[in-house]
Amino acid sequence: MFEKPDWLLDVYGPLLRAVFFIGHGLRKVCGLGRRFTPRRRALVGPPPAPGGGPISDGNAGADVPVNVNRILEMISGPRGCPGIAAVALRGDRVIAQGVAGLRKRGGPELIAPGDQFHLGSCGKATTATVAAILIEEGKLDWTATLDELFAGAVVNIHSAWRNVTLQQVLDHRAGLVRDTSPKLRTRMVSSTRPLPQQRREIVATVLARPPTHRPGRKLVYSNTGYMLVGAALEKISGLDWPDLLRERLFQPLGITTGGFGVPGSPGKVDQPWGHFPITGKPVDPGDPAAEAPLFDIPAGLLHMSITDWAKFITLHLRGDAANPHRQTKLLKPGTFAKLHSAEPGQSYRSGWSLETRDWAKGAQPGAMGRVLCHGGTNFRWHSFVWVAPEIDFAVLVACNRGMDFISWSACQQAGGMLIAEFASKP
Repeated sequence: MFEKPDWLLDVYGPLLRAVFFIGHGLRKVCGLGRRFTPRRRALVGPPPAPGGGPISDGNAGADVPVNVNRILEMISGPRGCPGIAAVALRGDRVIAQGVAGLRKRGGPELIAPGDQFHLGSCGKATTATVAAILIEEGKLDWTATLDELFAGAVVNIHSAWRNVTLQQVLDHRAGLVRDTSPKLRTRMVSSTRPLPQQRREIVATVLARPPTHRPGRKLVYSNTGYMLVGAALEKISGLDWPDLLRERLFQPLGITTGGFGVPGSPGKVDQPWGHFPITGKPVDPGDPAAEAPLFDIPAGLLHMSITDWAKFITLHLRGDAANPHRQTKLLKPGTFAKLHSAEPGQSYRSGWSLETRDWAKGAQPGAMGRVLCHGGTNFRWHSFVWVAPEIDFAVLVACNRGMDFISWSACQQAGGMLIAEFASKP
Protein backbone atom coordinates (compact mmCIF):
# COMPACT_ATOMS: atom_id res chain seq x y z
CA MET A 1 0.00 0.00 0.00
CA PHE A 2 1.45 3.33 -1.07
CA GLU A 3 1.19 6.40 1.08
CA LYS A 4 -0.91 9.30 -0.16
CA PRO A 5 1.08 11.95 -2.10
CA ASP A 6 1.76 14.26 0.86
CA TRP A 7 4.18 16.32 -1.23
CA LEU A 8 1.24 17.51 -3.30
CA LEU A 9 -0.63 18.57 -0.19
CA ASP A 10 2.42 20.58 0.85
CA VAL A 11 2.80 22.21 -2.58
CA TYR A 12 -0.80 22.88 -3.44
CA GLY A 13 -2.41 22.94 0.02
CA PRO A 14 -5.68 24.88 0.05
CA LEU A 15 -6.07 24.62 -3.71
CA LEU A 16 -6.24 20.85 -3.61
CA ARG A 17 -8.83 20.96 -0.87
CA ALA A 18 -10.91 23.30 -3.03
CA VAL A 19 -10.53 21.02 -6.04
CA PHE A 20 -11.61 18.05 -3.96
CA PHE A 21 -14.62 19.97 -2.65
CA ILE A 22 -15.94 20.80 -6.09
CA GLY A 23 -15.64 17.23 -7.29
CA HIS A 24 -12.28 16.84 -8.96
CA GLY A 25 -10.68 15.29 -5.90
CA LEU A 26 -7.17 14.14 -5.23
CA ARG A 27 -7.79 11.10 -7.42
CA LYS A 28 -7.34 13.42 -10.39
CA VAL A 29 -3.70 14.08 -9.53
CA CYS A 30 -1.65 12.59 -12.35
CA GLY A 31 -4.94 11.23 -13.66
CA LEU A 32 -7.27 11.79 -16.53
CA GLY A 33 -9.54 14.75 -17.05
CA ARG A 34 -12.14 13.87 -19.71
CA ARG A 35 -14.33 16.92 -19.76
CA PHE A 36 -13.98 17.47 -23.51
CA THR A 37 -13.20 13.89 -24.57
CA PRO A 38 -16.40 13.33 -26.61
CA ARG A 39 -15.29 16.11 -29.00
CA ARG A 40 -11.61 15.27 -29.12
CA ARG A 41 -11.65 13.94 -32.69
CA ALA A 42 -12.65 17.37 -33.93
CA LEU A 43 -9.96 19.15 -31.98
CA VAL A 44 -6.81 17.94 -33.69
CA GLY A 45 -5.58 19.52 -36.87
CA PRO A 46 -2.68 19.93 -39.29
CA PRO A 47 0.89 19.86 -38.02
CA PRO A 48 2.18 22.82 -36.01
CA ALA A 49 5.18 24.71 -37.30
CA PRO A 50 7.87 25.07 -36.25
CA GLY A 51 9.17 23.16 -33.23
CA GLY A 52 7.68 19.68 -33.45
CA GLY A 53 8.88 16.38 -34.81
CA PRO A 54 11.57 14.04 -33.55
CA ILE A 55 13.81 15.09 -30.70
CA SER A 56 16.67 12.79 -31.56
CA ASP A 57 18.70 12.49 -34.76
CA GLY A 58 17.74 8.83 -35.05
CA ASN A 59 14.14 9.62 -36.03
CA ALA A 60 14.62 12.33 -38.62
CA GLY A 61 12.09 10.69 -40.95
CA ALA A 62 9.33 10.25 -38.40
CA ASP A 63 5.85 11.68 -38.92
CA VAL A 64 5.23 15.32 -38.12
CA PRO A 65 3.34 15.79 -34.81
CA VAL A 66 -0.39 16.35 -34.67
CA ASN A 67 -1.43 19.95 -34.07
CA VAL A 68 -3.50 20.24 -30.86
CA ASN A 69 -3.80 24.03 -30.81
CA ARG A 70 -7.59 23.85 -30.84
CA ILE A 71 -7.64 21.66 -27.74
CA LEU A 72 -5.55 24.25 -25.91
CA GLU A 73 -7.57 27.18 -27.24
CA MET A 74 -10.58 25.77 -25.40
CA ILE A 75 -8.62 25.97 -22.15
CA SER A 76 -6.93 29.36 -22.54
CA GLY A 77 -8.86 32.56 -23.09
CA PRO A 78 -10.00 35.72 -21.32
CA ARG A 79 -10.99 33.84 -18.17
CA GLY A 80 -8.47 31.02 -18.39
CA CYS A 81 -4.71 30.79 -18.51
CA PRO A 82 -3.21 33.60 -20.61
CA GLY A 83 -1.06 31.13 -22.54
CA ILE A 84 -0.46 27.39 -22.55
CA ALA A 85 1.77 24.85 -24.32
CA ALA A 86 1.59 21.07 -24.37
CA VAL A 87 3.38 18.10 -25.90
CA ALA A 88 2.70 14.37 -26.11
CA LEU A 89 5.64 12.00 -26.55
CA ARG A 90 5.96 8.50 -27.87
CA GLY A 91 9.45 7.56 -26.87
CA ASP A 92 11.86 10.14 -28.24
CA ARG A 93 9.34 11.54 -30.72
CA VAL A 94 6.87 14.39 -30.31
CA ILE A 95 3.58 12.94 -31.59
CA ALA A 96 1.37 15.91 -30.66
CA GLN A 97 2.15 19.52 -29.94
CA GLY A 98 0.23 22.73 -29.48
CA VAL A 99 0.18 26.25 -28.07
CA ALA A 100 -2.56 28.76 -27.45
CA GLY A 101 -3.16 32.16 -25.92
CA LEU A 102 -1.06 35.20 -25.15
CA ARG A 103 2.42 35.87 -23.89
CA LYS A 104 1.01 38.71 -21.80
CA ARG A 105 -2.61 39.26 -20.86
CA GLY A 106 -3.90 42.41 -22.55
CA GLY A 107 -1.15 42.40 -25.18
CA PRO A 108 -1.18 41.33 -28.84
CA GLU A 109 1.74 38.87 -28.72
CA LEU A 110 0.68 35.24 -29.18
CA ILE A 111 2.37 32.22 -27.63
CA ALA A 112 4.69 30.65 -30.23
CA PRO A 113 5.74 26.97 -30.44
CA GLY A 114 9.32 27.73 -29.37
CA ASP A 115 8.42 29.96 -26.42
CA GLN A 116 9.97 29.26 -23.03
CA PHE A 117 8.05 28.39 -19.88
CA HIS A 118 9.05 28.28 -16.23
CA LEU A 119 9.08 24.70 -14.90
CA GLY A 120 8.93 25.30 -11.15
CA SER A 121 9.38 22.10 -9.16
CA CYS A 122 9.17 19.98 -12.29
CA GLY A 123 12.86 20.93 -12.42
CA LYS A 124 13.65 19.00 -9.24
CA ALA A 125 14.21 15.85 -11.28
CA THR A 126 17.04 17.65 -13.11
CA THR A 127 18.81 18.23 -9.79
CA ALA A 128 18.46 14.56 -8.85
CA THR A 129 19.68 13.54 -12.30
CA VAL A 130 22.84 15.65 -12.02
CA ALA A 131 23.45 14.10 -8.59
CA ALA A 132 23.13 10.65 -10.20
CA ILE A 133 25.63 11.58 -12.90
CA LEU A 134 28.20 12.64 -10.28
CA ILE A 135 27.51 9.47 -8.31
CA GLU A 136 28.31 7.37 -11.38
CA GLU A 137 31.55 9.35 -11.69
CA GLY A 138 32.43 8.25 -8.17
CA LYS A 139 32.33 11.74 -6.68
CA LEU A 140 29.69 10.94 -4.04
CA ASP A 141 27.16 8.27 -3.09
CA TRP A 142 23.43 8.03 -2.43
CA THR A 143 24.22 7.24 1.19
CA ALA A 144 26.61 10.18 1.63
CA THR A 145 25.67 12.06 4.79
CA LEU A 146 25.32 15.80 5.19
CA ASP A 147 28.39 15.70 7.41
CA GLU A 148 30.34 14.13 4.53
CA LEU A 149 28.84 16.29 1.79
CA PHE A 150 29.81 19.53 3.52
CA ALA A 151 33.02 18.39 5.22
CA GLY A 152 35.48 21.27 5.42
CA ALA A 153 32.90 23.75 4.12
CA VAL A 154 30.26 23.96 6.84
CA VAL A 155 31.18 23.83 10.52
CA ASN A 156 28.93 23.43 13.54
CA ILE A 157 26.48 21.03 11.88
CA HIS A 158 23.96 19.99 14.53
CA SER A 159 24.45 16.36 15.53
CA ALA A 160 20.91 15.42 14.47
CA TRP A 161 21.80 16.13 10.82
CA ARG A 162 25.04 14.23 10.59
CA ASN A 163 23.60 10.87 9.54
CA VAL A 164 20.99 12.28 7.15
CA THR A 165 21.73 10.98 3.63
CA LEU A 166 21.60 12.50 0.18
CA GLN A 167 18.81 10.09 -0.75
CA GLN A 168 16.71 11.20 2.21
CA VAL A 169 17.10 14.83 1.14
CA LEU A 170 16.06 14.02 -2.44
CA ASP A 171 13.02 12.12 -1.12
CA HIS A 172 11.93 14.98 1.20
CA ARG A 173 12.56 12.81 4.27
CA ALA A 174 15.50 14.64 5.79
CA GLY A 175 13.59 16.66 8.39
CA LEU A 176 14.20 19.91 6.52
CA VAL A 177 11.71 22.76 6.43
CA ARG A 178 9.80 23.53 3.22
CA ASP A 179 11.46 26.92 2.67
CA THR A 180 14.09 29.01 4.40
CA SER A 181 12.80 31.46 7.00
CA PRO A 182 11.56 34.88 5.82
CA LYS A 183 14.33 36.56 7.80
CA LEU A 184 17.04 34.48 6.16
CA ARG A 185 15.54 34.89 2.70
CA THR A 186 15.37 38.66 3.11
CA ARG A 187 19.01 38.74 4.15
CA MET A 188 20.05 36.70 1.12
CA VAL A 189 17.94 38.72 -1.33
CA SER A 190 19.73 41.89 -0.23
CA SER A 191 23.14 40.20 -0.40
CA THR A 192 25.59 41.01 -3.20
CA ARG A 193 27.55 37.80 -2.66
CA PRO A 194 27.66 35.23 -5.50
CA LEU A 195 24.79 32.73 -5.45
CA PRO A 196 26.98 29.72 -4.55
CA GLN A 197 28.15 31.60 -1.44
CA GLN A 198 24.56 32.50 -0.58
CA ARG A 199 23.57 28.84 -0.83
CA ARG A 200 26.51 27.83 1.35
CA GLU A 201 25.51 30.40 3.98
CA ILE A 202 21.92 29.17 3.99
CA VAL A 203 23.13 25.59 4.41
CA ALA A 204 25.30 26.59 7.36
CA THR A 205 22.42 28.46 9.00
CA VAL A 206 19.88 25.67 8.49
CA LEU A 207 22.16 22.83 9.59
CA ALA A 208 23.30 24.66 12.72
CA ARG A 209 19.81 24.13 14.16
CA PRO A 210 18.04 20.85 14.92
CA PRO A 211 15.51 19.38 12.45
CA THR A 212 11.86 20.39 12.74
CA HIS A 213 10.96 16.69 12.83
CA ARG A 214 12.84 13.42 13.04
CA PRO A 215 14.75 12.66 9.81
CA GLY A 216 13.64 9.62 7.85
CA ARG A 217 10.22 9.31 9.44
CA LYS A 218 7.95 11.56 7.41
CA LEU A 219 7.70 13.11 3.96
CA VAL A 220 7.75 16.90 4.25
CA TYR A 221 8.17 18.61 0.91
CA SER A 222 11.29 20.80 1.04
CA ASN A 223 12.60 23.31 -1.48
CA THR A 224 15.36 23.95 1.03
CA GLY A 225 16.46 20.35 0.64
CA TYR A 226 16.99 20.65 -3.11
CA MET A 227 18.79 23.96 -2.68
CA LEU A 228 21.03 22.14 -0.20
CA VAL A 229 21.71 19.36 -2.73
CA GLY A 230 22.65 22.01 -5.29
CA ALA A 231 25.10 23.54 -2.85
CA ALA A 232 26.66 20.13 -2.17
CA LEU A 233 27.04 19.38 -5.88
CA GLU A 234 28.61 22.79 -6.46
CA LYS A 235 31.17 22.02 -3.75
CA ILE A 236 31.91 18.56 -5.13
CA SER A 237 32.13 19.54 -8.81
CA GLY A 238 33.80 22.94 -8.42
CA LEU A 239 31.20 24.48 -10.75
CA ASP A 240 28.38 26.85 -9.92
CA TRP A 241 24.91 25.41 -10.47
CA PRO A 242 24.08 26.89 -13.90
CA ASP A 243 27.44 25.79 -15.35
CA LEU A 244 27.07 22.33 -13.83
CA LEU A 245 23.58 21.86 -15.25
CA ARG A 246 24.62 23.10 -18.68
CA GLU A 247 27.72 20.89 -18.81
CA ARG A 248 26.24 17.65 -17.49
CA LEU A 249 22.63 17.83 -18.70
CA PHE A 250 21.70 20.59 -21.16
CA GLN A 251 24.57 20.13 -23.59
CA PRO A 252 24.49 16.29 -23.73
CA LEU A 253 20.72 16.37 -24.31
CA GLY A 254 20.79 19.16 -26.88
CA ILE A 255 18.78 21.55 -24.71
CA THR A 256 19.47 25.00 -26.18
CA THR A 257 16.76 27.13 -24.56
CA GLY A 258 17.42 26.15 -20.94
CA GLY A 259 17.91 29.05 -18.54
CA PHE A 260 17.53 30.06 -14.93
CA GLY A 261 14.84 32.16 -13.32
CA VAL A 262 12.05 33.53 -15.50
CA PRO A 263 12.37 33.76 -19.30
CA GLY A 264 12.41 36.95 -21.30
CA SER A 265 13.93 40.42 -21.14
CA PRO A 266 12.83 43.10 -18.66
CA GLY A 267 10.32 45.47 -20.19
CA LYS A 268 9.94 43.40 -23.37
CA VAL A 269 7.43 40.76 -24.44
CA ASP A 270 9.99 38.65 -26.28
CA GLN A 271 8.90 35.61 -24.24
CA PRO A 272 5.78 34.79 -22.19
CA TRP A 273 5.34 36.74 -18.95
CA GLY A 274 4.26 35.11 -15.72
CA HIS A 275 0.94 36.13 -14.20
CA PHE A 276 -0.19 36.36 -10.60
CA PRO A 277 -2.66 33.76 -9.39
CA ILE A 278 -6.20 34.87 -8.57
CA THR A 279 -5.88 38.33 -10.18
CA GLY A 280 -4.21 37.14 -13.40
CA LYS A 281 -2.11 40.31 -13.49
CA PRO A 282 1.02 40.03 -15.70
CA VAL A 283 4.47 40.42 -14.13
CA ASP A 284 7.37 42.03 -15.99
CA PRO A 285 10.33 39.59 -15.96
CA GLY A 286 12.46 42.40 -14.52
CA ASP A 287 10.16 42.85 -11.52
CA PRO A 288 11.56 41.25 -8.33
CA ALA A 289 8.07 39.81 -7.79
CA ALA A 290 8.43 37.75 -10.99
CA GLU A 291 10.59 35.06 -9.38
CA ALA A 292 11.65 33.46 -6.12
CA PRO A 293 15.17 34.26 -4.87
CA LEU A 294 17.69 32.78 -7.29
CA PHE A 295 19.62 30.95 -4.60
CA ASP A 296 16.74 28.46 -4.90
CA ILE A 297 17.56 27.59 -8.54
CA PRO A 298 18.35 23.90 -7.72
CA ALA A 299 14.83 23.57 -6.28
CA GLY A 300 13.36 24.18 -9.74
CA LEU A 301 13.83 27.75 -10.99
CA LEU A 302 14.39 26.72 -14.61
CA HIS A 303 12.85 27.75 -17.91
CA MET A 304 13.01 26.29 -21.42
CA SER A 305 10.82 25.54 -24.42
CA ILE A 306 8.41 22.68 -23.94
CA THR A 307 10.16 20.67 -26.68
CA ASP A 308 13.49 21.10 -24.91
CA TRP A 309 11.84 19.98 -21.67
CA ALA A 310 10.64 16.96 -23.63
CA LYS A 311 14.27 16.00 -24.30
CA PHE A 312 14.87 15.70 -20.57
CA ILE A 313 11.60 13.81 -20.05
CA THR A 314 12.56 11.39 -22.85
CA LEU A 315 15.75 10.60 -20.93
CA HIS A 316 13.66 9.25 -18.05
CA LEU A 317 10.86 7.79 -20.17
CA ARG A 318 13.25 5.66 -22.21
CA GLY A 319 15.58 4.95 -19.28
CA ASP A 320 12.93 3.24 -17.16
CA ALA A 321 13.17 -0.55 -16.87
CA ALA A 322 9.44 -0.94 -17.58
CA ASN A 323 9.73 0.65 -21.03
CA PRO A 324 9.54 -2.02 -23.75
CA HIS A 325 11.71 0.21 -25.97
CA ARG A 326 14.25 1.01 -23.28
CA GLN A 327 17.30 3.01 -24.39
CA THR A 328 19.46 4.36 -21.58
CA LYS A 329 21.50 7.52 -22.04
CA LEU A 330 23.82 9.48 -19.70
CA LEU A 331 23.08 7.03 -16.87
CA LYS A 332 23.34 3.27 -16.34
CA PRO A 333 20.19 1.12 -16.15
CA GLY A 334 20.65 0.55 -12.43
CA THR A 335 20.82 4.28 -11.79
CA PHE A 336 17.50 4.88 -13.54
CA ALA A 337 16.04 2.10 -11.40
CA LYS A 338 17.32 3.90 -8.31
CA LEU A 339 15.81 7.21 -9.45
CA HIS A 340 12.42 5.68 -10.27
CA SER A 341 11.84 3.19 -7.43
CA ALA A 342 10.76 4.28 -3.96
CA GLU A 343 11.26 2.43 -0.71
CA PRO A 344 8.38 0.14 0.35
CA GLY A 345 5.39 2.18 1.51
CA GLN A 346 6.67 5.40 -0.06
CA SER A 347 5.55 7.16 -3.23
CA TYR A 348 8.11 9.93 -3.86
CA ARG A 349 11.62 9.49 -5.23
CA SER A 350 14.25 11.93 -6.42
CA GLY A 351 11.98 14.52 -8.01
CA TRP A 352 9.16 12.15 -9.04
CA SER A 353 5.84 11.20 -7.53
CA LEU A 354 5.27 7.50 -8.24
CA GLU A 355 1.66 6.66 -9.03
CA THR A 356 -0.35 4.08 -10.96
CA ARG A 357 -3.03 4.79 -13.59
CA ASP A 358 -5.15 2.45 -15.69
CA TRP A 359 -4.42 4.35 -18.90
CA ALA A 360 -0.67 3.86 -18.34
CA LYS A 361 -0.78 0.07 -18.08
CA GLY A 362 1.34 -1.77 -20.62
CA ALA A 363 0.93 -5.21 -22.16
CA GLN A 364 4.00 -6.74 -20.51
CA PRO A 365 3.61 -9.35 -17.74
CA GLY A 366 3.52 -7.64 -14.36
CA ALA A 367 2.53 -4.26 -15.79
CA MET A 368 0.99 -1.98 -13.15
CA GLY A 369 0.38 1.27 -14.99
CA ARG A 370 3.24 3.09 -13.26
CA VAL A 371 3.39 6.85 -13.80
CA LEU A 372 6.16 9.23 -12.85
CA CYS A 373 4.66 12.68 -12.44
CA HIS A 374 5.24 16.08 -10.89
CA GLY A 375 3.79 19.58 -10.74
CA GLY A 376 5.60 22.88 -10.54
CA THR A 377 4.86 26.52 -9.76
CA ASN A 378 6.65 29.63 -8.63
CA PHE A 379 3.18 31.20 -8.21
CA ARG A 380 3.59 33.06 -11.51
CA TRP A 381 3.71 29.96 -13.76
CA HIS A 382 2.38 26.40 -13.57
CA SER A 383 3.47 23.09 -15.13
CA PHE A 384 2.77 19.38 -14.92
CA VAL A 385 4.23 16.22 -16.43
CA TRP A 386 3.04 12.60 -16.67
CA VAL A 387 5.51 9.88 -17.72
CA ALA A 388 4.16 6.37 -18.47
CA PRO A 389 7.12 4.08 -19.24
CA GLU A 390 5.09 0.88 -19.76
CA ILE A 391 3.43 2.41 -22.85
CA ASP A 392 6.43 4.57 -23.85
CA PHE A 393 4.33 7.72 -23.51
CA ALA A 394 4.47 11.09 -21.77
CA VAL A 395 2.54 14.35 -21.64
CA LEU A 396 3.95 17.76 -20.65
CA VAL A 397 1.89 20.91 -20.03
CA ALA A 398 2.95 24.43 -19.01
CA CYS A 399 1.07 27.71 -18.65
CA ASN A 400 2.02 31.26 -17.71
CA ARG A 401 -0.29 31.80 -14.74
CA GLY A 402 0.61 31.14 -11.12
CA MET A 403 -0.87 28.16 -9.33
CA ASP A 404 -4.56 28.64 -8.58
CA PHE A 405 -7.74 26.81 -9.54
CA ILE A 406 -7.64 28.17 -13.09
CA SER A 407 -4.06 27.13 -13.86
CA TRP A 408 -4.45 23.80 -12.05
CA SER A 409 -7.59 23.00 -14.05
CA ALA A 410 -5.93 24.08 -17.29
CA CYS A 411 -2.96 21.76 -16.84
CA GLN A 412 -5.14 18.85 -15.74
CA GLN A 413 -7.63 19.32 -18.59
CA ALA A 414 -4.93 19.69 -21.24
CA GLY A 415 -3.02 16.69 -19.92
CA GLY A 416 -6.16 14.60 -19.61
CA MET A 417 -7.31 15.40 -23.12
CA LEU A 418 -3.94 14.51 -24.65
CA ILE A 419 -3.85 11.29 -22.65
CA ALA A 420 -7.36 10.39 -23.80
CA GLU A 421 -6.50 11.13 -27.43
CA PHE A 422 -2.99 9.71 -27.76
CA ALA A 423 -2.04 7.34 -24.91
CA SER A 424 -3.48 4.25 -26.60
CA LYS A 425 -2.28 5.09 -30.11
CA PRO A 426 0.83 3.35 -31.47
